[in-house]
Amino acid sequence: MRDEIDVDVCPGYPVSWQASALNAIMRGTVKPISGLLLRSDLSVLAASRLVAAAGRVPLRLPAHVSLVPDHAGGCPGEWVRAGHGLDEGKVLLYLHGGGYFVCSPATHRPITWRLSVTARRPVLAVDYRQGPVHTLAESLEDAVAAYLCLLERGYDPADVLVAGDSAGGHLTLATLLALRDRGVPLPAAAVCLSPWADLTDAPRRVNRLLDPVIPAGRVDWLARRWTSGLDTRDPLVSPVFGDYTGLPPMMIVTGSTEVLRDEGRRVAERARAAGVPVTYEEWRRMPHVFPILADVVPEARKVFQHISRFLAAAQRLTARDVQGDAGDRTAAA
Repeated sequence: MRDEIDVDVCPGYPVSWQASALNAIMRGTVKPISGLLLRSDLSVLAASRLVAAAGRVPLRLPAHVSLVPDHAGGCPGEWVRAGHGLDEGKVLLYLHGGGYFVCSPATHRPITWRLSVTARRPVLAVDYRQGPVHTLAESLEDAVAAYLCLLERGYDPADVLVAGDSAGGHLTLATLLALRDRGVPLPAAAVCLSPWADLTDAPRRVNRLLDPVIPAGRVDWLARRWTSGLDTRDPLVSPVFGDYTGLPPMMIVTGSTEVLRDEGRRVAERARAAGVPVTYEEWRRMPHVFPILADVVPEARKVFQHISRFLAAAQRLTARDVQGDAGDRTAAA
């Protein structure tokens, strides 16, 4: 059963014309604009406010999707429910991406509502504190507090999933490591989409020219900005250096042309070395956090089917382990 979940996958779907067209558009717009903006705290703050204003423009969602504001552990957020027959006794905690300075639960609803359908449970997307006003430690504090709040509300850790993309993938990994180190019961599984996992000053050379969205030099600049005065090899700062012993099954999804691709690979390798079952999927020519493009890109819709299979396999593996532990306790008694 472990072999079912501890695998490397390179889906063989042909690259759609929609993905090819969007790659070309983003290469000519998003990438050069990002390269111009991410050069000072003032420009980062301006970009943050611009994206926040855009996020207030209501996105068209299917009729079966409902949104309810909430506070979890003092952190604002929203409950996202989509589809029918959701198990209200279970939950998925979602940590959005955005380089730790832009985006919000509102910008990531194309992902969160589909995860609600995929996981057949409500999704709690939290609006954690971000830079340049706040620090990485404060972002992590909010994520941990939101998880602890779910446990205080009566959710069993075995019924909790954690997921995130990009910086939210970084926050997902750091949250798991922090919870483990504090002796807190861990969630059943985690999903990281294009995680940003290495915040050291090592220059990013892989896919510098191929990535259609992210200018590698600006990622390096952001990493230096957010880690000023910190030990960049601290696993809570750069999870690629973490010891993943005892963590739950993980799924890591990347695109083959991403600047951050190898960071996801390295996390998968370290987690497996620590005995954690990992599903690592690398999708051909998909841009950074491509599942957010599910409204227009076929591959971005298909990935949720893969996530569904992973979650089902992780649940079976967890159930087997629980039964095995119960049998061991009975035998010992």
